[in-house]
Amino acid sequence: MAATKASAPKKTTKTPKKNTPSYEFTLTAPEAATVYLVGDFNHWDDGKDKMRKMKDGIHKKSVKLKPGRYEYRFVVDGQWWTDPVNENRCSSPYGTDNSVVTIPE
Repeated sequence: MAATKASAPKKTTKTPKKNTPSYEFTLTAPEAATVYLVGDFNHWDDGKDKMRKMKDGIHKKSVKLKPGRYEYRFVVDGQWWTDPVNENRCSSPYGTDNSVVTIPE
């Protein structure tokens, strides 16, 4: 039988994480098969944050966001959409509008 060598436990110095509140994004799109949330908070990755489709056709995704200003859009079955219920928008470098959400301190 081979001998095993035990190693001393590693000491870690983790700082406790502050509780970052979640912000829930919603989109009513009952005919959509897939909806992704994209924005500057996830580097505009259109395959990362898939939204959950509810029975009533509303797609939801909660994201932990620190206080600040964020731009976002939805990718609905491959098509980029501006949030139809959020009038807070800004121009993007691509000639479209991005939706804007501000998380207070």
